[in-house]
Amino acid sequence: MTTETRAKKILVIDDDPGMQRFLKEALESEGYEVTVASNGMQGLFSAQQDAPDVAILDVMLPGLDGFEVCHRLRADPRTSHLPVMMLTGKEREIDRQTGEKVGANKFLSKPIELHVLLSTVESLAKSRGRSA
Repeated sequence: MTTETRAKKILVIDDDPGMQRFLKEALESEGYEVTVASNGMQGLFSAQQDAPDVAILDVMLPGLDGFEVCHRLRADPRTSHLPVMMLTGKEREIDRQTGEKVGANKFLSKPIELHVLLSTVESLAKSRGRSA
């Protein structure tokens, strides 16, 4: 299977079952292969093992928060180029600045409109393809 024909892999790291379900169903309906992790450590492991094309990362997670997960993804050569979209209910400017500081490519707020989610994931997945 070549890169052009395989489904793009999306890693969702979010502890909210409702958000997990929404993201999984929305992305799979567009042809993406979706893996879900419920906490930061699971997410880091999945990112290292599964080589996703994009990670969607919540900020508020049990254990390691999303900022720390993003920081660790950037520090690891296996995941340093992984496009990361932080999707969170935290809307303060300081949170957005922290997201940028730790290396997030996009920082979007919940709730998110479906078309914004899909266009952002598509854009990030294409950027991953160019840098690979």
